[in-house]
Amino acid sequence: MTDSSPVSTPPSRMPVTWPAEWPVEVRRIADATNDALAAVASQDSVAFDDAVESLGRSDSAQAGHVHAEMVRTLLEEVYSDGLTGENVQEVLGRTVRGAGWLPNLDIAGFVEVLTGALGVSDVEEQSRVRPRPAHALLVVADLLAVRRGRAETYLRRALAEVQRAETIEMP
Repeated sequence: MTDSSPVSTPPSRMPVTWPAEWPVEVRRIADATNDALAAVASQDSVAFDDAVESLGRSDSAQAGHVHAEMVRTLLEEVYSDGLTGENVQEVLGRTVRGAGWLPNLDIAGFVEVLTGALGVSDVEEQSRVRPRPAHALLVVADLLAVRRGRAETYLRRALAEVQRAETIEMP
């Protein structure tokens, strides 16, 4: 006897059209970030790994700035009354528990993402820290779920802020 119940497949993500004036590299980072966040929502480890691998082929510093900006913005909105150490522990705990479907992610990576996004990591340590896109994306996904925000909205905001920061002349 065969099972006649339909096979459940996750809904396909509608492709996002990014502004044509964005450089190719920026659109690549935006696509991979959006794909990764959709994969987290559906707990699709294969799609998540593919998106993180795609980010690995991108400018890791630029992707890191975008993800850090997303984390900062979301933390500011979720904890609008001020961010405490307990809040950071809460985010860390939730993210680690929520990432149980992905093997081999260390807690130190989540700590690095949070401290880096908040600008409280040691400068010497930062130079030795390797990019952690998987960890950053899981923190972003957790905060998006709490905020009930759309990934595309925060991604666009982060890219605009990174672009704005890059155009400011330093004295």
